[in-house]
Amino acid sequence: MDLFDTFFGELLMTFLIAMVPVLELRGAIPAGIAAGLPPAAAAAAAILGNLVPIPFLILLLRRIFDWLRKSSWVGPKIDWLERRAHLKGRIVKKYRTIGLIILVAIPLPGTGAWTGALVADVLDLRLRTALPAIALGVLIAGIITTTVTCGVIRVFW
Repeated sequence: MDLFDTFFGELLMTFLIAMVPVLELRGAIPAGIAAGLPPAAAAAAAILGNLVPIPFLILLLRRIFDWLRKSSWVGPKIDWLERRAHLKGRIVKKYRTIGLIILVAIPLPGTGAWTGALVADVLDLRLRTALPAIALGVLIAGIITTTVTCGVIRVFW
């Protein structure tokens, strides 16, 4: 028997998928439910997995970007990411904490916890402000994604 064939393995797979940028909750919750997890378990594992890297990103992203910027190949990509974060950060600048919650809560490409952490870093938001806002946004996105996933499964199966 394979580890990922067990309940714990399915939880772990869902948790790990949620940690991956771009996939985050949008990929983890449907994968967990498709693997056989109850929707609440898939959502809980994905929400926790999505939140694990966020404090580290907020605290270390600036240092990592400064280090990576020294590379002639990676440096321009870092500059592009920061420009993109500034564009995404307009709603956050306008609505402050609520804007960050909204940015993270909308489960569409280009939004999510990783983008929220990047925007928080670029806008110099402190961890004590950014982390609760991102966590609430992840919770909302998890509820939306789980609801949509369960609705889609019922429609097609």
